[in-house]
Amino acid sequence: MSEEKSMKDYENELERSFQVLREGDILDVTVIGVSDTEVTVDLNYYTEGIIPIEECSDDPSFSIKKDMIIGDVIQAMVLDPENASGNVILSRKEANRVLVWDELKEDMADGTVFDVKITEAVPAGVVGYVRGIRAFIPASQLALTYVEDTESYVGMTVQAVIITVEKDIQKLVLSAKMIQKERALAEKTQHIGRLTTGDLVEGPVTRMESYGVFIDIGEGLTGLCHISQITNKFIKSPKEELKMGQVVKAKILKIEGDRISLSIKALREDEPDTGEESYEIPEAYSADSADKDQDTSPFAKLLQGIKLE
Repeated sequence: MSEEKSMKDYENELERSFQVLREGDILDVTVIGVSDTEVTVDLNYYTEGIIPIEECSDDPSFSIKKDMIIGDVIQAMVLDPENASGNVILSRKEANRVLVWDELKEDMADGTVFDVKITEAVPAGVVGYVRGIRAFIPASQLALTYVEDTESYVGMTVQAVIITVEKDIQKLVLSAKMIQKERALAEKTQHIGRLTTGDLVEGPVTRMESYGVFIDIGEGLTGLCHISQITNKFIKSPKEELKMGQVVKAKILKIEGDRISLSIKALREDEPDTGEESYEIPEAYSADSADKDQDTSPFAKLLQGIKLE
């Protein structure tokens, strides 16, 4: 059985060795040699194939010594079936331009995350390479907020996913923001999971609305204290009791998803009232201090003639 299989394999190799190669053919080839200027590949053909360094990749960060590994099977397009030296000249980047777009569509559908090195800044964004294809990342998709200084990203490596693949016009658009947004949401969910109703929190007032105030309680979380939960007194606006940036303490009343409801007045209710109540008596109703022995205040006059039994 093994002899039959070996003979079959030999027949297939012999048949491939007599195949006729044509310009534009895309072949699976094995890397058998790497120099500073070219890659030598096995074609299962009567002669070897050569991929010049300029035909290896469009990616400026490509390194022939690091990225081309002996034994790797790659795809390459025939540029010249037989040059003056009798070798087949091939192009890896041309084959990639034809075949990679179907892979990129699959990558987009799968949500594949790529490490993308930013090679240049262009109007309204930056450029990097994915699978040897030039890709654009809009400034609005570089970070959670719009990036004005795109030049500062040149040389950096960001993680991104594909959001647009258009083979006909060779358009590839990426987003780093989507990755960062998903991670921020996961971290936020994790932080919220550590909170429980009744916990005490503290932080500055970051936003004021007619219906209440938003308080930064740390770890990227913000809670809402409704106007009815600011004080026991009736107020028409939170500004009557609080101001922007003021650090306040509050109790968590409710957690619903990523919404955290807070109460400032709940802590005031919990604190015992240790102050003594005192009322100032208007001067008109005070006794005349000049005559300490006789009370001539209006209250005393009202009581004159009334006998207490």
